Amino acid sequence: MRRYGLVALGTAGLLALSACAGEGAGSGDGGEGGGESQAPEDVLVGVAMPTQTSERWIADGEAVEAGLTEAGYEVDLQFGNDDIPTQAQQIDQMITSGADLLIIGAIDGTALTSQLEAAAAQDIPVISYDRLIRDSEDVDFYVTFDNEQVGVQQATSLLVGLGILNEDGSEGDAEGPFNIELFAGSLDDNNAHFFWQGAIDTLQPYFDDGTLTVPSGQTDIEQAATLRWQQETAQRRMEDLLTSTYSDGTELHGVLSPYDGLSRGIITALQNDGMGPSLEEGLPVVSGQDAEIASVALIDQGVQFATIFKDTRKLADQAVVTAEAYLAGEEPEANDTETYDNGVQVVPSYLLDSDIVYADNIESLLIESEYWSADEVASGVAE
Repeated sequence: MRRYGLVALGTAGLLALSACAGEGAGSGDGGEGGGESQAPEDVLVGVAMPTQTSERWIADGEAVEAGLTEAGYEVDLQFGNDDIPTQAQQIDQMITSGADLLIIGAIDGTALTSQLEAAAAQDIPVISYDRLIRDSEDVDFYVTFDNEQVGVQQATSLLVGLGILNEDGSEGDAEGPFNIELFAGSLDDNNAHFFWQGAIDTLQPYFDDGTLTVPSGQTDIEQAATLRWQQETAQRRMEDLLTSTYSDGTELHGVLSPYDGLSRGIITALQNDGMGPSLEEGLPVVSGQDAEIASVALIDQGVQFATIFKDTRKLADQAVVTAEAYLAGEEPEANDTETYDNGVQVVPSYLLDSDIVYADNIESLLIESEYWSADEVASGVAE
């Protein structure tokens, strides 16, 4: 069973809440504090998450809510259901209802300018959660993973699956040439660009020396993009690629996929075309991201090759720690103040590390950490 316990909050952070200074959020001209400190139970934190179509975002929302609730806050958690106007309305309502701080996982990182302006007018800090909110000076902080490194890991897992590299990063025995196809995320998600850049930078030397080729010729992110990260969209594109490029018997060896939902759609298209059904039986190597339980089960079964594990419990905890700092009138800790330029400003950020999951380290990375249980891995269903 998934655990949502805090791993980063300490006694000092909780004491800071009870000593919240008058300069913090909720105590300025637009807040109810009137310059006086507020007890945690009098503080409202709005949490806006993009969708419930991905188990990852459901888990994020629940983990952030659990951490904030444990710290004593009132929490308004809303999911935007992949609809930009819905999320905008939800955030408007949070502000109207007196939110003292906002944590936002944006559907479209460019579509919330007016909401952020309204928050700034009421001295409400805004924490951008995992997806950078762009084109606004009213984003106060960003908590995320090292997204370019995630892209590096996605590409690395593909190279390992093809035998070009070994899991320890050393050179493998396979020489190629190998035919691969490239998938990217949704262009309105800033992270998709970081994932793509990290992956392409990693693969480029192998394109240059002929070890890797993309027979479809679709090598630009605009060609590879998948709107809203939809599994069905990825499946249709893979089906189209198989028809247009591989119907003459050209062999496909691997697919760069930046998210497990896309990976499962891609795998379905490949299997429906007669490939596989497993890696041992000729299924192309497919990468992934987010360690969704359905894909972890496929990795365990030898169907999907790899995924990237971003421990969202730690991300949620970091969001809570950052919220605590703002609500105590303090500056949150940042470990990156250079990378994440949102088009108007460089947003101070806290970056977390991620890991590549292969079949042989599911136990050590996912089960021993209690992210997923052995029963969940066996069934492919979260309990």
